[in-house]
Amino acid sequence: MNDPWLSLQHAADHDISLLSAALLVAKDEYPGLACGDYEHRVDDYARRLTQQLPEDADETQRLSRLNSFLFEELGFAGDEHDYFDPRNSYLNEVLDRRLGNPISLAIVQITLAQRLSLPLEGVSFPGHFLVRMPLEGGIVVLDPFHRGRTLDLPELRRRARSELSAREIDDQRLATLLEPASHRAIVTRMLRNLRLGYVQNEAWDKALRCTDRIVTLDPFAVAEFRERGNLYLKLEHHRAARDDFRRYLALAPQAEDAEAVMNLLIASSAKAERLH
Repeated sequence: MNDPWLSLQHAADHDISLLSAALLVAKDEYPGLACGDYEHRVDDYARRLTQQLPEDADETQRLSRLNSFLFEELGFAGDEHDYFDPRNSYLNEVLDRRLGNPISLAIVQITLAQRLSLPLEGVSFPGHFLVRMPLEGGIVVLDPFHRGRTLDLPELRRRARSELSAREIDDQRLATLLEPASHRAIVTRMLRNLRLGYVQNEAWDKALRCTDRIVTLDPFAVAEFRERGNLYLKLEHHRAARDDFRRYLALAPQAEDAEAVMNLLIASSAKAERLH
């Protein structure tokens, strides 16, 4: 039986469906999840939305109607009460509760935009994930966590300065920060957000699962081997931790934390492997 995660690893980026990949993330937590039912629900949203649009609607009108439909008519919103609730990263829960975090809401928004032939793209902006769409003469940047509102340049600069602890963000740096994210990077960021919530709750096994998926999706994400090694230590899987620390040091011998990771490797080597 083919492993869908390995299929994602080898897929070209444009062949990765954000909706399908996000539901695959959810299937780890909900093994019996009927992903097709949720894909059909989004298809139904797209049909309803298309029926509401005039045939001659331009891109700006279609984008405005999309936001109105998603955030006003359907009531999707950012979960400001419990931002790191894992349910905000599981797309089945997001679609059921109509609550999410910036990246999960962006995935719904981008998926619907694709159905309307709108070139909406994700942006791995510092802090909150955003979306952008090229328009004649520039781009429009939207915040899906706050009901898709448009962000102007001064606010984008303020956000970037705050997250990066920078005095000033010049035009070139801001343009770089607003570059579109690949689909692989978007799914990876979703998994990292999910892991952060599990780490905060000391759910080490689920945090490890997220890291396994990241490593499968992006085997060149070298720092993830260190992260996974640390999680293996939390679960007392010392042999697996040693393997990941060795791999990290082999791939990043000049890393700033190489000495600290070497010390972890030495310490884990002195401990007996956990019995199963």
